Amino acid sequence: MKSTVRIALGVVAIAACAFCADNTLGTWKMNPGKSKPQGGQSKIASLTVTREASGNGVKVTAKGEREDKSKIDISYTAKYDGKEVPVSGSGLPYDTVAITRVDDNTLTDTRSKKGGTYKGTGEWVVSNGGKTTTLTTKGTGADGKPFSGFTVYDKQ
Repeated sequence: MKSTVRIALGVVAIAACAFCADNTLGTWKMNPGKSKPQGGQSKIASLTVTREASGNGVKVTAKGEREDKSKIDISYTAKYDGKEVPVSGSGLPYDTVAITRVDDNTLTDTRSKKGGTYKGTGEWVVSNGGKTTTLTTKGTGADGKPFSGFTVYDKQ
């Protein structure tokens, strides 16, 4: 009887840990050859995104460069609760982000520029056994024109 209880508790613990997995965490390097940039901005030449667990959410840092040599260097810490948080740094057209976790491999976000017209959404999906992720974006750029695109990242 005791063995059965131990096995049952072990299965429950493993299932609970599996449910808590966040496969979006880690360091991701942009694969420019597989990406289609969104319109309205200088194309991104290189970008590395690091996603680390932080309490009930995530700390995100992104560093890179556009083709026009302008730098991208941003960071934010957010919970997966869909509430807007500030983005610090430079090189991206938005200054707030809100994220929601859909499942272990998927999250969505909403980005906006306070006092501006930029508004975008993104869906981050991890695939290929956790080796690849694709960020699909769409919205309205600072110029008021619609945009869409996707960025493919390889896990480092």
